[in-house]
Amino acid sequence: MVNPLTPLVDGAYRFSVAPMLDCTDRHFRVLMRQISRRALLYTEMVVAQALEHSNHLDRLLDFDEIEHPISLQVGGDDPIMLAKAARLAEAWGYDEINLNVGCPSPRAQAGNFGACLMAKPDQVARCVEAMAEASALPVTVKHRLGIDDLDIDSLLMAFVDRVSIAGAKRFAVHARKAWLEGLDPKQNRTIPPLQHQRVNELKQQRPQLTIEMNGGLNTPADCLQALQICDGAMVGRAAYAHPLRWQSIDEVIYGEPPRSINASQVIRGLVPHAETHLHRGGRLWDLCRHLLQLVEGVPGARSWRRDLGIKAQKAKADLNVLHKAAQQLEDAGL
Repeated sequence: MVNPLTPLVDGAYRFSVAPMLDCTDRHFRVLMRQISRRALLYTEMVVAQALEHSNHLDRLLDFDEIEHPISLQVGGDDPIMLAKAARLAEAWGYDEINLNVGCPSPRAQAGNFGACLMAKPDQVARCVEAMAEASALPVTVKHRLGIDDLDIDSLLMAFVDRVSIAGAKRFAVHARKAWLEGLDPKQNRTIPPLQHQRVNELKQQRPQLTIEMNGGLNTPADCLQALQICDGAMVGRAAYAHPLRWQSIDEVIYGEPPRSINASQVIRGLVPHAETHLHRGGRLWDLCRHLLQLVEGVPGARSWRRDLGIKAQKAKADLNVLHKAAQQLEDAGL
């Protein structure tokens, strides 16, 4: 078996679960690690300014060892702050640090980070260079095809050329442009059309760069198709909404022996993590809100989700809720 921390192709993890706000917290990452031992997992985006001023870095940066390989995604436009973030990521034990140049939210625009930085490749390059010099971690960038009217292949090529020279090791390309005016973040995930061919062409024009396809990859088969040309496949909402859909990913992408994984096994595997979280003063619902997506398309699924939601949200909910939820699934053969 290949060491799960070892990338397969020139620093490229062949499959990753995209950073998603309010989704890819440490609890969901531990859930996904029950399903894939090999996927690169991302944190939610952490704003560099928050790291600069926080008195509780553990709340922003802590993760469980089981989550490796894991990348810290940061947002910002200040090279000095981002260099500090890179040093923190290395000290905390992350495997990579990723700069968000794809978020189109009004908050990101107001802070001059995220997708709006695609109009400022020199600024992104200064940030990446500072991050690369500050730590030994690989620095990667997640970005869009373009923004607003800055959406032609020559500009995309110029962006990745400039940023790669600065030290970016991988480009995770969301195969859509972003409209910074007129569309909200949710609409920007669906309304601009997918243009996978443009990502493929970027890889073909720049074969020496490590290019990862993101956007509209809804099944393992989609990922395999993307990997015919690109170095990596990144999945976002389809991983969160349908986690068990990806139970074969280590087999089909990494060639590992087949594993049969069901919902009850995932829940049983989360018990040690849940116990630690409760011991630290956390609530069971922090974790269980992610479990509601585990069971779908089978008789009794809605009832099971409703029952788990009601019980897990109670103030004194304990591990018995998890054990009973798993037992219900086992009794149903799930």
